[in-house]
Amino acid sequence: MAEEAKWYVVHTYSGYENTVKATIDKTIEARQLQDVIQQVIIPMETVTEVTDSGPKTYDRKVFPGYVLVKMVMNDENWYTIRNVRGVTGFVGSDANAKPMVRATPLTEEEVIQLGVEKHEIVVAFQVGDTVRITDGPLTSFNGKVEALDIEKNSVRVVVSMFGRETPVELELDQVETLSEE
Repeated sequence: MAEEAKWYVVHTYSGYENTVKATIDKTIEARQLQDVIQQVIIPMETVTEVTDSGPKTYDRKVFPGYVLVKMVMNDENWYTIRNVRGVTGFVGSDANAKPMVRATPLTEEEVIQLGVEKHEIVVAFQVGDTVRITDGPLTSFNGKVEALDIEKNSVRVVVSMFGRETPVELELDQVETLSEE
């Protein structure tokens, strides 16, 4: 498929989130739309309340009345989602626009903030390895990895400049391993 699937926010009647999700999932299965409507989720959070009888843990909807759908937007998919019972529309809609432009996808930053997608970072280097800097003012410099913090997306590389060892903080995607030749 030429187009990339993006996350869209679907507005539902209050209390219909689970019904809407189940209906969309059944439609995807029945029409074999897994390639174009890839994922349907209801953002949930685990809440622990401390009461007289002790702690009570339950799941709560983060955004009541909304369902997130990762899909390739086109007329057919728009109508498929829009005509599910309980759906009132897409967030960011423009009623005067053509159907496939009526919905505004979430930006990459919004997807990350919502924690909708977990991005697993695989690093091909470790502390002590020699790497090449690929971005920033020190592009094409080589250095040795001194510290690695995957949680913070950072790496400290010691670079030799003007005869001195200088530690530099970089993001993980600003360095690459040197190919062994």
